[in-house]
Amino acid sequence: MNQYFAGIYFAMLAIAPAALAEEHRQLGAHEHGHGKLNIAIEGNIVTMELEAPGADIAGFEHEATTPEQKAVLEKTAAQLAKPLDLFKVPGAAGCTAKDAKVAIQAEDHDDDDHDGDHDHDASHQEGTKGSGNKAEHEAGHEAGHEGHEHHHSAYHVTYALTCAKPENLAAIDFDYFKAFSGARALTVNIITSKAQSSFEVAREKPHLDLNGLI
Repeated sequence: MNQYFAGIYFAMLAIAPAALAEEHRQLGAHEHGHGKLNIAIEGNIVTMELEAPGADIAGFEHEATTPEQKAVLEKTAAQLAKPLDLFKVPGAAGCTAKDAKVAIQAEDHDDDDHDGDHDHDASHQEGTKGSGNKAEHEAGHEAGHEGHEHHHSAYHVTYALTCAKPENLAAIDFDYFKAFSGARALTVNIITSKAQSSFEVAREKPHLDLNGLI
């Protein structure tokens, strides 16, 4: 997480209940089709943090080895770097994206633990260690030997936005689901000076009403 995001997000997280803090600590958990989006709104600053399995975004979660797979990583990184194309807010709010950082985390799991992760920037994806192909990954799950490691990847993206009229942030439309066919749902945690709430947004209902939170 970049320092700019951390300074604002965690300052506001301190006022949230322990359950929401625990939800943030569980970002590394790997569940295909289901990602998490944390949003903090303070004044005219909006900070966001997205976590999503590699399969949801790129269509695969192993190391990119072919030119086609590497091209997919470049394409998805470019898409993720445009938050207002993915998470659409009312034009009346006057929001602009000031910062976007896209990285890929390599997650090394054993049969009993799917929470560990290690950070790798997307530009160094070729150097991710221990990533196997899809067949090996599936075979490992079927084998079920205790202590056997599986390798996944997850996208980690942070954004900083400024909004001229944040009081007009009445809703978010999630074109994220249009951009990434593997994504099915997002847990959205929102913290503002007025309230903190958690929502489930799905491909079937890609709209989130923010009335009462801003």
